[in-house]
Amino acid sequence: MLDKLGGIAVQPEALTWLLTPCRFKAELLARIASAKHSIYIAALYLEDDEAGREILQALMAAKAANPALDIKVLVDFHRARRGLIGHKGDSGNYLMYRRVMAEAEHPIEVLGVPVKSREFMGVLHLKGFIIDDAVIYSGASLNNIYLQQHDKYRFDRYHLIESAELARSMRAMIQTNIIADPAVCSLTQEAAEEVLPPKADMRSFKLRLSDVEYQFKATNAGNRITPLLGLGRKKNLLNKVVVALVEESKESLFICTPYFNPPYILVRALSKHLRKGKRIDIVVGDKTANDFYIPPEQDFSTIGALPYMYEQSLRKFAKRQQWAIDNGQLNIHLWKHGINSYHLKGISADGNKHLITGSNLNPRAWALDLENGLLIQDETGCWKSQFEAEQAHILEHTQRLYHYSQVDTLQSYPAPVKKIMTRIRRLKADFLLRRIL
Repeated sequence: MLDKLGGIAVQPEALTWLLTPCRFKAELLARIASAKHSIYIAALYLEDDEAGREILQALMAAKAANPALDIKVLVDFHRARRGLIGHKGDSGNYLMYRRVMAEAEHPIEVLGVPVKSREFMGVLHLKGFIIDDAVIYSGASLNNIYLQQHDKYRFDRYHLIESAELARSMRAMIQTNIIADPAVCSLTQEAAEEVLPPKADMRSFKLRLSDVEYQFKATNAGNRITPLLGLGRKKNLLNKVVVALVEESKESLFICTPYFNPPYILVRALSKHLRKGKRIDIVVGDKTANDFYIPPEQDFSTIGALPYMYEQSLRKFAKRQQWAIDNGQLNIHLWKHGINSYHLKGISADGNKHLITGSNLNPRAWALDLENGLLIQDETGCWKSQFEAEQAHILEHTQRLYHYSQVDTLQSYPAPVKKIMTRIRRLKADFLLRRIL
């Protein structure tokens, strides 16, 4: 499948690794300031905090300097209209957008995209900062922790691709299939005049999105990048490529995921890969590096049980595959670096096929959220050393798991976590929760 998959031809110098949140932020701000014709940003959210406001003000400054500049910011509709989980009194980021645009001489468009009629049923997980003829691709959203505004950061992947065709393709999909859809609305409307999309359009939006693919001038040979889109289970090209990367790999896989909860079809493919004698390296965040982790000294809320649920999923997988861990085929690396958190996603196969994506490779990403990714096929090996350097950078703050018993059990968890997880098991609700979290 992968050899036949068409992609956009790119030159060796077209791809740059940014590696750190600080470099990502600096590049993003520099590209915004120098933009000539268009800036399209797709992210789960643009937060009302110092870093989020800095990005928004940079966009406003670029628009003021060049009023003809086409600027579109796409965020999840539901996420923008609620406060942070566990924080009371926060009324949503859309209030900041509304306030800033009301005072602007040259306002920009901030659009809310309701992938599903309710947030828990699916969100806009589309990624990409498309500025003129370049794409900065990262799983990061825009706030203090993702951009390392202060001392704490959330580790992600950051790639810069100079490709006019890739930028055009990704921008055209947004224009045609998202911005033009009646389910999408402005988040900067005045309160008294606000018109929200009809519920019927919001409910049917997922059906229209599930048929969408990126359109581009394709080649089936040479170094190429294929933009991929996915929503739902039936026509999801991104999911099919993930499975194909595992099934078609000849020697090894390098997998990054922040939340270890792979769908059954992926677990089955990984197990088969191991039984054939091939190698897998999995880099996953320690539970304390999960963005939902609540330290014991802080007030606990229900959402804080999530990292422990993911950890138990990892323990179960490691226990079943302990034989592969013992013989060195399966290497599980736990990432932990102080108080920082881990948000990396992607798969590399055999050192020459690399998927960079915002997908968490879990059931929610597989079936509910609107996801995308870029498959990079390096037929000449021109990027091999850079991807290896990125992997070494990722592994810098990891420890290898040598036995499944190194992963904590339910009995060792804090009392509030143990209580919640025991109740979930008693109600047999863990199967359902794994599909939506």
